[in-house]
Amino acid sequence: MFRIITFIGILFLLYSCIPLRIAPSIDDYKITKGKKFKRGLPKREMFIFEDPKDANQFYNYVNIKFELGDEDVYDDVPFKINGQQYFFSFYEVEIPTKTINLIPLVIDGLLDSADMGPFLEDAHASRVGNWYIAIEAYTDFEQDCLQENSLSREVVLKYLRTIKQEYLSTYNYNEVVFKN
Repeated sequence: MFRIITFIGILFLLYSCIPLRIAPSIDDYKITKGKKFKRGLPKREMFIFEDPKDANQFYNYVNIKFELGDEDVYDDVPFKINGQQYFFSFYEVEIPTKTINLIPLVIDGLLDSADMGPFLEDAHASRVGNWYIAIEAYTDFEQDCLQENSLSREVVLKYLRTIKQEYLSTYNYNEVVFKN
């Protein structure tokens, strides 16, 4: 009986995947320092949400909504709230979930010890990507409108939540031009 339980335990262990990194799950949105969320992002506070759409869809949305003509779409996108001029920049970020698969690792170890070389090297680790949109907002006077002590934080957050909702609920981005 002990041998059967041990065999089943070893089988489950070998068949399992060990997660090395798990991509964060964001229900609505998250405000955090960009560099803390993903290396390579600015150190400013950022409005971050999961992007379930295909690549470059947010780019297309911003380009059409703000009528940018494919110029400076990622940086310094102007918008106004109550007559005050603001700008935002956005980043499409991928954070993959990375796991180690033990069965291919063991099989390659056995094949390597028999001088047959590794056979399943590509299957040792698997990756599943999760995509996020990270937005920073600023003015000519405030470097970071999303900081907790910023005077314009609440109005900018409200605007960014509206942008997020509109982006996620719209499939034909030409419709947003008529909503403005």
